Amino acid sequence: MSGATPPGEAATTAAGTSAADASTGELISRLSEQSAQLVRYELQLAQAEMTQKAKRLGVGAGLFGTAGLIALYGVGALIATAIAALALVVDVWLAALIVTVVLFAVAGVAALVGKRQVAEGTPVAPEQTIDSVKQDIETVKGAGR
Repeated sequence: MSGATPPGEAATTAAGTSAADASTGELISRLSEQSAQLVRYELQLAQAEMTQKAKRLGVGAGLFGTAGLIALYGVGALIATAIAALALVVDVWLAALIVTVVLFAVAGVAALVGKRQVAEGTPVAPEQTIDSVKQDIETVKGAGR
């Protein structure tokens, strides 16, 4: 079967007869073929959508891991700042404090970006496919009336 019939042309069966001249058996056969093809396309759409969401979840989880690692470095820098502040009264602790603030700021940005990535990947249901299947069902119900 070649696909959709262009507007203004009568649909034809594999034998070359128009849909109006086709027997009930031929029409049922075409319906069966088209239904199977529709189901295959819907499954392909669901698979593509789930793959996209899984990638977003992976990126978000990776960014959360990055935020945790950078925060760990921030704790190390904070400890170094406290040591430097006690050991020396001037400049060294101030430099260490600036590094600490910068590391925590980077960790905060990574956490926010990671949160957004995870939010875009959830819920994990293939929403576009579900909507498409609902439209297909409504179309079939409407054609039967």
